[in-house]
Amino acid sequence: MNGLGLLGILLIIYAAAVVFITVKKPEGIWNMAKIKMFRKVLGEGGTVIFFYLFSALSAAVGIWLLVK
Repeated sequence: MNGLGLLGILLIIYAAAVVFITVKKPEGIWNMAKIKMFRKVLGEGGTVIFFYLFSALSAAVGIWLLVK
């Protein structure tokens, strides 16, 4: 497997982890300083939407790298 294929797999796993964190909202992670800043600026709903869009973009790039 080449480096781009491995990067694609890692991006897909990362996207799944972001979706899991967004859905479950574990206290230890959801109360981190960076996520608190997102929640302050974007609001709770905006932060969730941002994370879903970010994970979709990560998954799309990962799939593209696997197909390439």
